[in-house]
Amino acid sequence: QVQLVESGGGLVQAGGSLRLFCAASGRTDINYLMGWFRQAPGKEREFVAAVGWSSRSTYYADSVEGRFTVSRENGENIIHLQMNGLEAVDTAVYYCAAALSAAQMMAANPRIDYWGQGTRVTVSS
Repeated sequence: QVQLVESGGGLVQAGGSLRLFCAASGRTDINYLMGWFRQAPGKEREFVAAVGWSSRSTYYADSVEGRFTVSRENGENIIHLQMNGLEAVDTAVYYCAAALSAAQMMAANPRIDYWGQGTRVTVSS
């Protein structure tokens, strides 16, 4: 079992920045791909970004490439999502997720092993 707890959401003006955190506990010895999804009101949950737990390879959705940065904190079971240049369309609940591979996480129908409870990000225009 892996437990994921997000933090760092909030209200920010368009053009601003926020940093999200996901703390992992439990079976963190397994080489999961750790990622972020988001779900805006009335929309489906979508992939945002991911980082390999050991490899630290990174993956991004086209909509956030160049604005968001995903990383793992050195020596800690924490991943970050640094969000810059936020836009109103980035308003959503952001979820931390763990999957066994990029193929599973980024599939049309993602196969996610663990989800966090979500943290809300609101961008005012």
